[in-house]
Amino acid sequence: MDKRIKLLDCTLRDGGYVNDFRFGKQTIRGIIQKLSDASVDVIECGFLRSGAFDPDRSLFGSVSAIKEVIGKKNPNLMYVAMIQYGKLSMEELEECDGTSVDGIRLTFHEHEIDEAFVQGAQIIRKGYKLFMQPVGTMTYTDDALLDLIQRINQLHPYAFYMVDTLGTMYKNDLLRMYYLVDHNLDKSIVVGFHSHNNLQLSFANAQELMQLNSARELIVDASVYGMGRGAGNLNTELVTQYINACFGLRYDNIQILEIIDEYIRPLSLQYAWGYEAAYYISAVSGCHPNYATFLLDKQTLHVQDIHKILSGMAPEKRSLFDKAYIADLYLTYMNNRVDDAATREMIHEKLDNRPVLLIAPGKSAESEAEMLNRWVQENNAYVISVNFIPEFCRADMTFVSNIKRFTNMKEVADKVETVVITSNISHEDTAHVAVVDYLSYTNEDSLITDNAGLMCINLMRTVGVKNLYLAGFDGFSVNQTDNYFNASMYMKVENERLLAVNEAVSNKLEQLKAQMDITFLTKTVYRT
Repeated sequence: MDKRIKLLDCTLRDGGYVNDFRFGKQTIRGIIQKLSDASVDVIECGFLRSGAFDPDRSLFGSVSAIKEVIGKKNPNLMYVAMIQYGKLSMEELEECDGTSVDGIRLTFHEHEIDEAFVQGAQIIRKGYKLFMQPVGTMTYTDDALLDLIQRINQLHPYAFYMVDTLGTMYKNDLLRMYYLVDHNLDKSIVVGFHSHNNLQLSFANAQELMQLNSARELIVDASVYGMGRGAGNLNTELVTQYINACFGLRYDNIQILEIIDEYIRPLSLQYAWGYEAAYYISAVSGCHPNYATFLLDKQTLHVQDIHKILSGMAPEKRSLFDKAYIADLYLTYMNNRVDDAATREMIHEKLDNRPVLLIAPGKSAESEAEMLNRWVQENNAYVISVNFIPEFCRADMTFVSNIKRFTNMKEVADKVETVVITSNISHEDTAHVAVVDYLSYTNEDSLITDNAGLMCINLMRTVGVKNLYLAGFDGFSVNQTDNYFNASMYMKVENERLLAVNEAVSNKLEQLKAQMDITFLTKTVYRT
């Protein structure tokens, strides 16, 4: 049995990025207990942060709070928590008395090295085993990494980590870094490896490390079911089985499977993580995975569009997530400015002062089709569909702002007289397609910047519509299969985000109602 290799489970910490750390107190306790019963060598209980107090989240304001969820400690295992440099003052960290966590993982960026080493020394003096975990060691130059290792030798923590933050490491990258670290790091310091699975290589890379003929102690990080931000992490259940098969029976894998069954699979039905083409692109582009997540959440881009945006990022912006920066890049990419005065005049003439009905693809539009068709006929209404072409009623015009939806409807676009697209969409059919300026109709709230329904309403206001009727603007349900009458339009989005979008749309509609009369003909969750 090879005791040189240890496994650290980080489900409650790295996995917490998926669900905002809201596991629930009993689930946190249950996961820690089952990891203990499985004999996982190092159990990471969560983050230590100033002011954290919610008992249902794996964010803790003190080590005494962590003690409450650990319960009875297994003396053969190690319990740890992570501190992000700058998120907890050393005055808030109690002395280690053996009843709570045994170690502290200190994570820091390259520009924070000096301050992090001061804090690391304080953590050691308080009696904890210190894990020094620099963010993104792949981004360090050889000279910078060697300088860091020399400082690590002087500090002499329990462990020093190689961290594949962006999920970009191939085997040769990993082995090259490991040999550099192993050759220069004090032999008594443990080497850790923390990976992300953007390229689906976490398990393969972990196997390469564990197979090395080295006397160095090694800690490999993993999370149950691979739960983690974006593409996720190395799967605990895979690596425990591998170690059992190749290095001698050590872990009770049934306990890990029970964690999946009882706690993690239910979360996987609510939240998304794991391999996704956009996360692969973020890895090959050397970008933080949150950039890919931001663009995926827009639900308006093809993968090739995401690739174009990420590959065009400034090198100095890639490793640290900057939401304002990527939001600006997104808007710049989407906005191909055009003078749309002629298009607006054309729309105004076609409307000819008739009542205008906008139809969005909510389920109520189809279920109330008979009523809508009757209303249109009785009122001689002009019908504009938004991001789809309906089969259950006539549409005189279709408004499209979503690149993906436009691609999908090209074959049926001739069913309407005019298709109006926003300028972020490229097209060739100049006779059948008119263009309006994308940025002119977006909204100030980032949650609904390019919400298609609101953009179309903004356009209607601009061309002088005073009385507007809406159908199929149902709003979003947390039962996401109820959100569209057509299953091909279904999008998997976190429930909290959907509810926030509903509120943002309601607020915008309230603002628009001060400028035009808006009447819903079908059910809606928006405030009316």
